[in-house]
Amino acid sequence: MKKMFNVGKIVNTHGIYGEIRVIKITDFEERFEPGNQLYFKSPNGEVEGPFKITAHRKHKNFDLIKFEGLENIDVVERFKGGMLMISEEQQEELEAGEYYYHEIIGSSVFTLEGDEIGEVKEILSPGANDVWVIRRKGKKDLLIPYIESVVKSVDPLNKTIAIEPLEGMLEE
Repeated sequence: MKKMFNVGKIVNTHGIYGEIRVIKITDFEERFEPGNQLYFKSPNGEVEGPFKITAHRKHKNFDLIKFEGLENIDVVERFKGGMLMISEEQQEELEAGEYYYHEIIGSSVFTLEGDEIGEVKEILSPGANDVWVIRRKGKKDLLIPYIESVVKSVDPLNKTIAIEPLEGMLEE
């Protein structure tokens, strides 16, 4: 089985003509362009595809996607709760200082002094910059912005990240 990477979570169907409602978990806008291919992973872990995208549009905070040969609600209903994925070969080269989500999620986060803060459990993309959700032992999750003044180094091979917390960031 080839290595696969999540690019979207299917939250529902949309209308009666086979569109699926997706929450995007990729920074690459072109992932969902018509003509591209995606794989489907069901909630029980089975992977199917590739499926060719025939239509894509934005609706509220969601991406609506239609696939070739899946033109009505009855055939896409089973996709609800699943993930849209790409294969390793579909990944693109990144610029220096850019990382794929899968390289960041699971990384241990430390201060510049070496104090462990926790582990990146999720990445949010609300606007101008990503926000990393850090799971901490016995404390509430910490949200850190992915900006130069906070994130000082990222080592995807060793899954470690060094940050310089903003004043008051580590307070409970």
